[in-house]
This record gives sequence, structure tokens and C-alpha cells, in this order.
Amino acid sequence: MEPDDPNFETLLAYLKETRGFDFTGYKRSSLMRRFNRRMSQVGSADFQDYLDYLQVHPDEFTALFNTILINVTGFFRDTDAWDHLRSEVLGPMIAAKPSDSPIRVWSAGCASGEEPYSLAIALAEVMGVEEFRERVKIYATDVDEEQLNEARQATYSEHRVQAVPPELLARYFESSNSRYVFRKDLRRSVIFGRNDLVQDAPISRIDLLACRNTLMYFNAETQTRILDRFHFALSDSGVLFLGKAEMLLTQGSRFTPIDLKRRLFSRVPRFDRLPGVVTSDFPRDAGGSVTSMDQLRDQAFAASPPAQLVLTADGTVALVNRELERTFGVSSRDLGRPFRDLDLSYRPAELRRHIEQAQVERRTLRVLDVKQTRAGETTHLEVQISPLTDGDSNLLGVNVIFHDVTEARRLQDQLEHTNHQLEAAYEELQSTNEELETTNEELQSTVEELETTNEELQSTNEELETMNEELQSTNDELQSINDQLRVSTTQLDEANAFLETVLAGLHAGVSVVDNDLRVRVWNQRAEELWGLRASEVVGQHMLNLDIGLPFEQLRPMLRSALGADGKGSEASVDAVNRRGRPVLIRMTCTPFGTRGGADSGDGVIIVMEADPRPEPQDVGDHYAAGLSQADGRTR
Repeated sequence: MEPDDPNFETLLAYLKETRGFDFTGYKRSSLMRRFNRRMSQVGSADFQDYLDYLQVHPDEFTALFNTILINVTGFFRDTDAWDHLRSEVLGPMIAAKPSDSPIRVWSAGCASGEEPYSLAIALAEVMGVEEFRERVKIYATDVDEEQLNEARQATYSEHRVQAVPPELLARYFESSNSRYVFRKDLRRSVIFGRNDLVQDAPISRIDLLACRNTLMYFNAETQTRILDRFHFALSDSGVLFLGKAEMLLTQGSRFTPIDLKRRLFSRVPRFDRLPGVVTSDFPRDAGGSVTSMDQLRDQAFAASPPAQLVLTADGTVALVNRELERTFGVSSRDLGRPFRDLDLSYRPAELRRHIEQAQVERRTLRVLDVKQTRAGETTHLEVQISPLTDGDSNLLGVNVIFHDVTEARRLQDQLEHTNHQLEAAYEELQSTNEELETTNEELQSTVEELETTNEELQSTNEELETMNEELQSTNDELQSINDQLRVSTTQLDEANAFLETVLAGLHAGVSVVDNDLRVRVWNQRAEELWGLRASEVVGQHMLNLDIGLPFEQLRPMLRSALGADGKGSEASVDAVNRRGRPVLIRMTCTPFGTRGGADSGDGVIIVMEADPRPEPQDVGDHYAAGLSQADGRTR
């Protein structure tokens, strides 16, 4: 076994002091694996770095806690054990209790609740639902608050209830949104709460205690402490239900197997014993003697195998046998002497006090573990002191027997040594088995995480596939719209070409302005009339154009066309064309577009037809023309 890393122990001590959770009782190998896994996720190089990280990031404890606790569970896990529990154990356990007494069950390390709900189903099947609701209380505990909150919801996916037989699933679960919810009326009998098996007090008077694959995460010393708590928690006829990795091979003084294969154990009651001294009732003397038997009795006493000494009521040596003389040197010469004067009275053990106690209490005493050393050899003795009384319980004397238990003690020592070796081998075997089971659960947890990741990836892939199909559909729609736009563009181009042809074929200049009097259309005849190309005019304000058109007469016509009534108008105005020659322009302003009540129209169509004036040939002609006009006005 590798020595403990001091930095790791410092980290555990910090967690215990700051968070109140004691990880020191966990097996170091599996615990360090879980820590290293979390450290790799946050990028910590060693335990000291991770301690610094925890101090800076207090929220990290929650993530660490979730990493350390391997919440691998399921309904009716190890089906064979559950079937045996239901068919062979629960029935007799319930029958042994009065019909009106409560049945108390404890699920220790319940994780997300599958185990306590499995216990509820098993008990309801044996007792009936009505009796279950009236008598059963199931206490489900764990140290992980998140798991307890999930367990209280009693809601599970289809994958997690696969182990529940279909008939039990239909009877004890309600389907809701592709999930299964445990029956609410039975759920009231299951009480969830936080309990640390290492630090918190156990629940008492328990009839059935289920703690499956939880002990295997703790070291041997912590397991012993927890099992002591379990022993205290269980009633005298209580049953302990463990996981397949936990066998209790070295806990025979606390639990005895009901079915070792299925990890079912019953509680062993405790018995109080007096330390050091074992007592028994000494049979009373029947009285009477036969003279002819005296010699036979004396020889039988003298030849008895254990060293034996008989004292009178006043403590005088009355009888000794040969083995006493050989072992302690007390012979027939010492008959009649007070026992207190003999070395045997205080060596190898103080016997006077025990002899007086036996005389007063009138009962047999045993003085255990007496050692005598002779010739370098140690002999182990057990001294039996028995009061001798007559038929009226009057004290006659005391019989002291020295039993040689050296060989028995040697065998006992060998047996204890062998038992220690066997327990060590069992503990090593169990530790190895628990380590394998822990690794298996870690692998199972990893597999479940990978399955979850795979499901998420599959879901993402399905979403991407759906998006791809939606994009394909959108692309098809856009293609259809594009085709429609292409047709509309062609039609628009044809309409524009037709319009340009029409406008070009007109002998009048045409200009179209919008509501803001900005030029939108400027045909070829307008270009020839005013000398401005369409590219120079379109987008410009009509009244800002530099052409020979009198805009002071055009402005009211445009206002009238763009007004609320949208009236068209005509007028003839004098203007100057692009060549600087005077022309008479007949202008027509016509509104166009959708009318909107008080709102103005979309624009005005301005048609400009030029009627060129005759140009004078010289100054005389101009003068004649002027006189002619004046003469006409006079007339």
C-alpha cells in the first residue's frame, strides 16, 4: 500500500473544516482517482494547486462533490436478490410483527430514489397497497442534496425504468410526457432527508435496512463504525440488505447471514457479560456417607488430575491431592495449617480475597488468566473456588481446584492468530472485491455519461438534419421565388422597353415627377427640347432644372395636380428651347397614381408640346412686328 500523500490529506482536511464533509473515511485509491479526474477538467497540476483553486473558486466544491459521488443505481438492481427478498424475507418479517405495528425501513445511500421506490413496490406487493399506506414508513437518506431533490420528484425516463416489470410499471407508475412518475399516494410513505453515515446519528427501530454498494467506498475502519450504527439502528429481528460487493465476513459478532449469496443478514443481539469472572451455581451436598467408601473416596480425590485443595470453614488446610503437591509443593505435612500461611494463598495469584467472596456469596468463582512460571516454563491456570455446604446451607469449607489450561490457551492463541490472518485475508479479499465493484461502477458511470453525450450528439445531428431539410425547403422556395422574379423582371423589362418605345414615339416632351417634384421620367423629346439628357435630370428637382421653361407658371399647375383634389390643368407659356429660340409651349399636368383622400397623389405627368414662333429676319422686321402688335392692341 502506498503511503498517503500529505498534500492530499491537507486537501481533505480543508474540505472537512470549510464544508463540513469528511472524506477521510473513503478509500484512498478510488477517492484520488475521482479527485484527479476533476483536477484534469480544471487544469490543476497537483493537489496543492487544486487546493488553491478551491480557495479562489468556492463554487468548485459542488462540481467536485458531484464528481466524487458515483450515483450509479437502478430499480430492482440485482434482480435475483430482490426476488429472494420479496419471496423469502419480507413475508416472515411482516408476519412476525403485530398486525397494527408500524414497519420502518431505511434506504441508506438512496441516490436518485430508485432503491427506496423499489422497496415500496416490493412491500406493497407483499402487504397490499392499503396496508402499506397505513403501516410502512421508508426513510431514504443520502449526502447529495441534488440527488435527494431529484428523488423527491419521482420522475424517471423510459430508459431508467426498463428493469421494472411491465405489470409493476403499469401498477405503480403514471406516464406523463414520455416520463414515468411514481404513484403519489404511495410516495407519501417515502421520506427523503440528508444523512451522513459517517457523522450523523442513525435512524432507530428499523425493520429492514438497505445499503447497497455504498460501504465499498469506505475503508475498513469506517465500515466498522458504520456497521456499528447499523447494528444500533436495527431492531432485534431486523434485516440488513447489502450490495453484491459487501459480504461482512469479519462482522460475525454483529450480523449473521440469512443468505450470503444475496447479501441478506440478520442482526445479532448483544449480551452483557461480567468481565473477568464467570459464575455458576454450586450443587448442594446431598449429605450422608458410607464408611466402606472412605478409602475409595480418598484415593479418588488424591488421584484427580487437576491440583485440588480443600479448606475448612475457618481456612485450615483439610485435604490436598498429589497433583497439588507436585505443582505447588503443598503436601500432607501442611494439613492443619492455616491457608493464609502458605505461599499458595498469594502466589501465583491472590486467592484469599476470592475465597472469602465465595464463602460470603455461597457461589462458585473462577479466577482466570493465572500464570505460574517453573523452570523457565510458564503454565496458564484457571482457579475454581467453590463453597462446600450441607443440606441446610451451612458452610463446611471451600474446594479450590487449579485447572491447567496451558494447552487450551496455546490453541486459543493459535486460533486467534489464525482468525486474525483469516480476517486479514477476508478483508483484503473484500477490499479487492469492493475495489473491483467501485471500478465497475465508475466505468458504468462513464458509460452512462458517454451514452448521454452520444444521445446529445444524436439529438444535435437530428436537429442539424432537420435544419438541413428546412434549408433545402427554403432553398427550393427561394429558387421558385427567383424563377418568379426572373419572369417578373423579364415582363418588367418588356414593359419598360414598351414604355420607352411609346415615350420615344411621342412628338411631345414628357416628364414625370413624384410627390417631391423629383424627376422620374424624361423622354427623348424632352432631351431634344431642353438640351438635358435623362441621366442628368432623373432624380433632380423639377423646379431646379436649368431650362428655358417659366417655372412660376408651372408651379401652381403642379400644386393643383398634387393637391387633395388632384385636378389636371393645361396652359400655353412662352419659353426658350435648347437652341435659345423662343417657343410656345403647351403644357398639360395630369396627376397619376392611387388617391388617398386628403393625401396627395403619387406624382404628375407633364406633357410639353412646342409650337415654334417665327423668328424676325432683321431689326426692321422686329420693329414692324412690334408696330403691328401695338396697332392691333390700339384697335
